Amino acid sequence: MTNGALALALSSALTPNGIIDNPQFFTGYALYPQILARCLLVLADITATRYFKPVPVALRDPILSAQGDQLRAEVFSACNSVYARLDLLQQGFDGQILRGTTNVDIGLGLRQALNQVNSKDKLHLNIGEQGLATRHIQQQDHDVISIKTVVERPVEMPDRWIRALGNLTEIHTKMAAVFTVAGIHAQTFIARLPAVTSKQQASWVVPSNTGVKLASQGDINSVYISGLHRLSALKRLMTNIKSLTFYRLESGEQGPCMVEVALDGARLTLSLTAQPWQGYSGEGALLESLVPKQQLQNAQLVQSILQFDSQIDLAQLSSKTHLDARNIDSALAYLAVSGKLGFDAYQKSYFHRQLPEDPNRVIKDNPRLKSAYKLVEFIDQIDETTWIVHSNDEDYQVRLVRQNNEMVSQCNCSWYLNHQLKKGPCKHILAVQIKENIYEC
Repeated sequence: MTNGALALALSSALTPNGIIDNPQFFTGYALYPQILARCLLVLADITATRYFKPVPVALRDPILSAQGDQLRAEVFSACNSVYARLDLLQQGFDGQILRGTTNVDIGLGLRQALNQVNSKDKLHLNIGEQGLATRHIQQQDHDVISIKTVVERPVEMPDRWIRALGNLTEIHTKMAAVFTVAGIHAQTFIARLPAVTSKQQASWVVPSNTGVKLASQGDINSVYISGLHRLSALKRLMTNIKSLTFYRLESGEQGPCMVEVALDGARLTLSLTAQPWQGYSGEGALLESLVPKQQLQNAQLVQSILQFDSQIDLAQLSSKTHLDARNIDSALAYLAVSGKLGFDAYQKSYFHRQLPEDPNRVIKDNPRLKSAYKLVEFIDQIDETTWIVHSNDEDYQVRLVRQNNEMVSQCNCSWYLNHQLKKGPCKHILAVQIKENIYEC
């Protein structure tokens, strides 16, 4: 019976030493077994839900990265409007965390087993040869009464998430913490959240003397959340929550937001798009950063130095590569769009996750960039700041003006008129930037 295991099988893993069929990331005990079990269930709930028109789907496969001092498990909702990242910290384990990235599956059998884990049980993890094997040992009066075994199928990396990971990273670099509520105030806020199937509700979340209140108007100390039902999965953790920190764009404008949950031995972050019907895969936040011609070469140089780090030291990276800050930023953007970098707003730093190589991914995942390259040969420059782009028998005027060391871009096409630069530049602006090798510093 002592060999019984609740197993979450892994695919082959990428490590600092290359691809390994039988990875070994961690072996030891979870010091907070019930919290870990509930967090995994939250991830499974989110990745199996479409929040715009709630329909359950059979997607439960988080990306798992071991980074020396913590384990990170990341998922997107089925509609791509919610991203969740579980940071399992070293202080939550009795054992050594190694380094690597792989993908796991949370099936129905595992969900049922995780639901039975309580705080008095023992939960042993072995992330390695047999996958993520969690031996659930139930005890009563110091006697072992149950050891259960569930084996899940191996899964491959979810290709559908790569593009969203890149856009998400850029958005998270612009997030700032606004306020924190702790203890019973945090738990009460979660308890009052609408159910996942409720009518979509938008509100300003405002700190108050009694915790958190919802209001129709906000100020610099509040956060606007569209689709409060997208936080409903956190109800599983309601009694375990130590505090909640609310984030919004540092510019103060309404848009994407984040809620960070502090737990014993872990942090759980939920990131929401500006609207429930929007997905992170369509944001286009990184497009301008992908224009420079030396991008690929610089990105390859930077990538050769990264070793599954949980925090990337930009100054140290610049010293090792001899690249200036602008080229470092652009190289990181290139790696992010390939899914190889994330950004932790709590630590205010990038972290490294390695995914399979695909040299065509940047173009394949960004059709606007692909279209822009096709237009490069059909551009006439009018003056120092104005270009005419010929596209589909139409002429579009693009203006690029540098103000205070930043590039201000404009176009008269319908895309720009509808979105400005909120979803990245239009293909006409990108085409001019590619032709002239002009991009924002």
